[in-house]
Amino acid sequence: MTKSVPEAAGIAPEVLAKYEPVIGLEVHVQLLTKSKIFCGCSTRFGDAPNSNTCPICLGLPGTLPVLNKRVVEMATLASLALNCTVHEHSRFARKNYFYPDLPKGYQISQYELPLATGGWIEVERKGSTKRIGITRLHLEEDAAKNLHEGFSESATKAYIDYNRCGTPLCEIVSEPDMRAPEEAYAYLTTLRQILLYTEVSDCNMEEGSLRCDANVSVRLRGSQEFGTKVEVKNLNSFRFLQKALEYEIERHIGVLESGGHISQETRLWNQTANRTDSMRSKEKAHDYRYFPEPDLLPVHVSPAWREDIRHTLPELPDAKRHRFAAKYGITPYDAEVLTASRTLADYFEAVVAAGAPGKSSANWIQTELLGRLSEARRPFADSPEPTALAELINLVESGKITAAVAKRVFVTMFDSGRSAGEIVAAEGLAQISDNSAIEQAARDVIAKNPDNVAKYKGGNEGVFKFFVGQVMRATRGQANPQAVNDILRKLLS
Repeated sequence: MTKSVPEAAGIAPEVLAKYEPVIGLEVHVQLLTKSKIFCGCSTRFGDAPNSNTCPICLGLPGTLPVLNKRVVEMATLASLALNCTVHEHSRFARKNYFYPDLPKGYQISQYELPLATGGWIEVERKGSTKRIGITRLHLEEDAAKNLHEGFSESATKAYIDYNRCGTPLCEIVSEPDMRAPEEAYAYLTTLRQILLYTEVSDCNMEEGSLRCDANVSVRLRGSQEFGTKVEVKNLNSFRFLQKALEYEIERHIGVLESGGHISQETRLWNQTANRTDSMRSKEKAHDYRYFPEPDLLPVHVSPAWREDIRHTLPELPDAKRHRFAAKYGITPYDAEVLTASRTLADYFEAVVAAGAPGKSSANWIQTELLGRLSEARRPFADSPEPTALAELINLVESGKITAAVAKRVFVTMFDSGRSAGEIVAAEGLAQISDNSAIEQAARDVIAKNPDNVAKYKGGNEGVFKFFVGQVMRATRGQANPQAVNDILRKLLS
C-alpha cells in the first residue's frame, strides 16, 4: 500500500537533494488533417456533438478502415523535424481495452513497428543546452470525448461525443532524460514550437490537440537503477505539467523516506486540490493484447517519398535564431523573441525586406507592435502590413520624424490602417530642423524656469533633462533631439 504525504508537510531541502528525479513524457499530438485517419469524416473542432461520424469511425460491424495518406506525410515531416529515423516499413496493431469512448473495443495504433525512432531535440535551460532523446513517434487514432455534468455522484451525467473518434494522432515518446520539472517544461515548450513551425498541428491544448502524460520516478543520486515510475495522465497545460511533477517528486521522496514503497500506477492531476489522485494500477503491454491489425496493410514509406517530404521541412526555430543573430546583427535574446512563432519570424523578415534596418525592425516589433497588440487584445493578424511598418521606421532613420512622433504615428496607423507618410503629412508631424524655431522654444522654456537655470549653473547636471523634455513638449516632440541639446547647452552656458 502506497503511503501518502500530506500536501502541507513539505520535504526538507537536504532530503530533496538526496534524490534525483527521472522524467519522461508521452505527448499526443492531433495532426492538422481535414479528415480522420481511417475515414472521410471531418476533424473540424466545435461542431455539434456526434455530427462528424460514420460507420467506420463508430466501429460498426462490417466496416473497413482506409489509411489517410496525408496523415503519413504529416507524421513523417514531424519525425524528420525531430531528428528521428523514419522507417521504410511500419505496421498498425490493435490495442484492446474497453471504455465508453472506444466504440470498437480496441484502438488502432502502432506498437512493435512504429513509424519512426531514435530522435532528439535540444532544450535551453539556465544558459546551457541539453539534448533530450526521443524513443519513438508512432501513429494512432484518437478516442471519443467524455463529457460530464453535475458535481455529486448521484447528479453526474455522462455523455460521449464521437466527433473526435478517429482523429489522427502521433504519439511522441521521450527517453527518460529529464531530471527536473523545469526541464520537462522546456522540452514540451520546444517540442510544441517545432511542431507549430512544421504546421502539422495547431497544438492547441485548450482544444485537446496537444495532450501530455508524464512518467516520473526518483532514485538516490548516483544510482544507476530507475525507481518505480508513476504515470500522470492528461496534463492539459504547461503549468499543470510542472506542478504535477513537483508534487509527485515530493510525494515519492516522502514515501521512500518514511519506509514505504511506490506502487506503479496511473494518477490524475487534481487542479482544485493541487495534488495527484490515484486513477488505476498501471497497465503493461500484455494487458492490451496487441496483435497486428488485419484490416490494414503495412505502411511503406519509400526513401524517395521520405526525401520528398524532407524537402518541405521549413527552417526550424534553432537554425532561424542563429541566422537572425548573424545576418541582422541582433542579440540572441531578440532572435529568440522574434522566432517564437513562424508567423512573427516571417513578419520580421518581411519588414527588413521592405528596406528597414534589422536592429530597428527588431526593436519596433518587440516594443511597439507586440505591446500594442497585447494592450488591444488583438491577434497578430491585425498587425500593420510589413511595408507600412518599414515605411515608418525609415522615416525615423532618415530624420524626417523623431522617435517620439513615430510612436504617436504608429498608434494612429494601428487603429486606422492609414500609412505613416499620410499621417505625418496630414497632421504636420515632420521633424523641426529649423534652428531658429528650436532656439525660440528653448528661450521660452529657460525664461519660465529661472530656479532650474540656477540649479544647472550651480552644477546640477541632472536638471538638463528637464529642459530637454520641456523643449520637446513645446515642439510636440518634433524638434531634432540633437539640435535641442546643442542649443540648450549654448543658451544655458
